[in-house]
Amino acid sequence: MRSAVLLLCCVGLFAAFIQPKTPAPVDTRLYEMRVYYSPEGKQPDLMARFRNHTMRIFEKHGMTNVGYFVPQHKPDSCLIYFLSYPNRAARDSSWKAFGSDPEWKKVSSESEKNGRIVSKVISKFFHTTDFSPQLQIDQKGNRVFQLRTYKTTPYNLPLLLARFRNHTTKLFEKHGMTNLVYWTEDNTDNILMYLLTQKSKEAGEAAFKAFREDPEWVSVRTASEKLANGSLTESVTSVYLVPTDFSPLK
Repeated sequence: MRSAVLLLCCVGLFAAFIQPKTPAPVDTRLYEMRVYYSPEGKQPDLMARFRNHTMRIFEKHGMTNVGYFVPQHKPDSCLIYFLSYPNRAARDSSWKAFGSDPEWKKVSSESEKNGRIVSKVISKFFHTTDFSPQLQIDQKGNRVFQLRTYKTTPYNLPLLLARFRNHTTKLFEKHGMTNLVYWTEDNTDNILMYLLTQKSKEAGEAAFKAFREDPEWVSVRTASEKLANGSLTESVTSVYLVPTDFSPLK
């Protein structure tokens, strides 16, 4: 009898923690993050190609340019950018048309007369979470973007999403951080990726310090880890990004 009562109490606690609030309208578009690495000394050529040609040809074929960034700590290491599409079929159709476009073929050939300007490409696909703000592609300027990626421990993505939905995003705002967008990676069950904006990297680091020391956050984290019988995350990566001069999102 006592065991049954304890079980019911645990179930009640779990339900209370993950109970979703009324969700905002969900952005159903498919997002793609692409990371381009260039041979040494070739990144300026890659940037020029995007600035002068590639973005316009993307739009011509139905792709939406969201944002283009470089890592703040090492801006010449890679180009990170985001596109969006109505769905995966539209994405594949757009890229097929882009790849066979005579204008693109000419631009690509001319830009690589002195050697390849892209040495490696990474591509990943995402959908927005039910608690994500609607992504506004605007140019406010005077801010940096923080890209954070969480890999959860086995089976704990739902608990992590619940913690963000019901608590974390509000605590971020409390400490001066702006929630921009939250995504889960397609075809995985353990990745949450999101973008925050802050006035500067220093301001962001100070805000996270205050957040981590907030008694409310400590209580929330403790309660969620009790339900999971341990940490919800296996790894967390954070990169501060600076928008390029041609980025639609700044």
